Amino acid sequence: MKIMAVDYGAARTGLAVCDRTEFLASPVGTIQEREYKRAVAHVANAVQEYEVKEVVVGYPLNMDGSCGEKAQLCAQFAHDLQMLVGEEIPVRLWDERQTTMQAAEYLNETNVRGKKRKEIIDEVAATIILESYLNYRHHQAASSD
Repeated sequence: MKIMAVDYGAARTGLAVCDRTEFLASPVGTIQEREYKRAVAHVANAVQEYEVKEVVVGYPLNMDGSCGEKAQLCAQFAHDLQMLVGEEIPVRLWDERQTTMQAAEYLNETNVRGKKRKEIIDEVAATIILESYLNYRHHQAASSD
């Protein structure tokens, strides 16, 4: 099943999608949109375009597990996205603590700097979110066998 991960941000929203076998997560782009409702609509359009059957929205909890302002905004984003894509495509929140930091480390290792870095960091973070979710799904499937 194709799954999309969303790393929502006030200015840029990163997207990643996996293949139908849920093996490979790949970045598919960044939506540059500051207007909240338009950002939600752009993601809903991407859900249709990539024919995904599930969406995972990064949920940036605080390090102590509490829900801050950014996490609340992402929860609202997931809710609003669910309203646009309909009940047949589940939209879930997924703990994304430290994914932006991991994305920054990855870009440091690959020597991506400057403008290019700013353009892709959100889609790299979305890919990390999706990889984490896919690992969880694979472990759940393995433990139920």
